[in-house]
Amino acid sequence: MPSTLDDVLARLRRVRIDVFIVLLLLVIGIAALVPARGGVATGFGHATTVAIGLLFFLYGARLSTREALDGLRHWRLHGTVLLATFVLFPLLGLAVSLLPASVLPRELAVGVLFLCCLPSTVQSSIAFTSLARGNVSAAVCAASLSNLLGIVVTPLLAGLLLASHGGISGGAVADVALQLLAPFVLGQLARRWIGGWVARHKKHLVLVDRGSILLVVYVAFSEGMAEGIWGTLSVPALLTLVAICLVLLAAVLLLTWYGPRGFTHADRITIMFCGSKKSLATGLPMAGVLFAGAQVGAIVLPIMLFHMIQLMACAAIAGRLARRAEAAESGHVVSAVSSR
Repeated sequence: MPSTLDDVLARLRRVRIDVFIVLLLLVIGIAALVPARGGVATGFGHATTVAIGLLFFLYGARLSTREALDGLRHWRLHGTVLLATFVLFPLLGLAVSLLPASVLPRELAVGVLFLCCLPSTVQSSIAFTSLARGNVSAAVCAASLSNLLGIVVTPLLAGLLLASHGGISGGAVADVALQLLAPFVLGQLARRWIGGWVARHKKHLVLVDRGSILLVVYVAFSEGMAEGIWGTLSVPALLTLVAICLVLLAAVLLLTWYGPRGFTHADRITIMFCGSKKSLATGLPMAGVLFAGAQVGAIVLPIMLFHMIQLMACAAIAGRLARRAEAAESGHVVSAVSSR
């Protein structure tokens, strides 16, 4: 029996299951079984507002604006990443929005279009770039700059593209300025006093990041359950959404890898991983601010699905590129030894 348990644990370690993804699925299950209603839902709504404000305050306190701005010296690489993030993705999202409602329900189409407006991730973009032997310093700057601009660009871009879908009002964009941008700016201003403390407690503050996201998901899916929105989503529609997320990711991965010209191999790796990601950590809180009640549940679903798919796909790609780099390095070593 012990050996069997050891085998199971060893297999789980090899699979490298993302605990946060498991928690997201668990929270969705809890919301389906025990959704927040009435006064409890109101209390959770207020808690979500506070948690989102704290989350973006901490983003501002720990994100080095100077580091992101200094990275502008590699302007061609960063420009390419930003074009992929805020131009290529939205264009693909607009193409998806042309699908008839019988193929993809309107709420999910709005969710896909909103997903395409989000900035790149920071942690996973840098991690995969590092694993694949890409330009890590450029990845840090590119991902940070994308997130920095995303605080302003994403709500404006989403408001512009979703206006015809009735998704976002001008008041909602103003709410973003109040609930997201203002705490972020305050965090930047407070960075000189609390930046060191935030850096020292980075591991503990991850709980704020993930806790606020889990809270947003619970409230969103609870509202969806209360309004009966999930009963309107068919299995074929969900399968179509999965297929769309796969096609979106594959298209952007291919275009960011083969499209850029005049870059080194390491820079192309950075462009591909930074330009193909969408930030769950930024997207879910923004969705909670921008969209109305029950609508949020269906809109955040594409974000969560795409997040899971991008992690699995990019982990496999980064591993393959790493093995190629290791094989090339070992080949150089053998050649150098044999030439002596």
